Amino acid sequence: MSKTSPGIAEPAPPPVRAIGINHVALEVGDLDEALAFYGRFLAFELRARGEMQAEIDLGDQFIAFRKGRRQGADEGRHFGLVVEDRDAVRRALEAAGVEILPGRFLDFLDPWGNRIEIIGYGNIQFSKADHVLRGMGLEHLEKTEKAIVELAAKGMQPACPAARESCDERARGTALGRGTAAGGPEGGRQ
Repeated sequence: MSKTSPGIAEPAPPPVRAIGINHVALEVGDLDEALAFYGRFLAFELRARGEMQAEIDLGDQFIAFRKGRRQGADEGRHFGLVVEDRDAVRRALEAAGVEILPGRFLDFLDPWGNRIEIIGYGNIQFSKADHVLRGMGLEHLEKTEKAIVELAAKGMQPACPAARESCDERARGTALGRGTAAGGPEGGRQ
């Protein structure tokens, strides 16, 4: 029962914060071809497979390949796929004859027109929890100082198990100009 007077609208509930992406669904023409194409440059485990959809595991997230793409190639619409070694993916794409799109990022179109941007894990704010990295066999991955500074500005700096100094100290040193922030030629998104 409403506590407001007749004719007076109830206040809208407050917005809820988005906290991440569980999966991305890409429409493809053929599931077997999609798995073979992405398997040329990504090591993955198949999470699930059905007649219309196949899912590859990204630890606590996944990519769903959905059969039935009908639209043309993506132009600006894309998603950033985070990898452990961006340069290795570039070499694998080039070896497979996949055209790298012009621009400052590592973007390409898959055979169905899905635009993918490849991004190195260390250079961005996105972080996997330590237990997820460990479960994926990627506990050796670390963030660049630039990424740590960006995370620290939000109160989200990661632990730095490989370094003697804390990430707090590394972030403060870089912010004060004592360290080097590794941004690279891609403006930090490598």
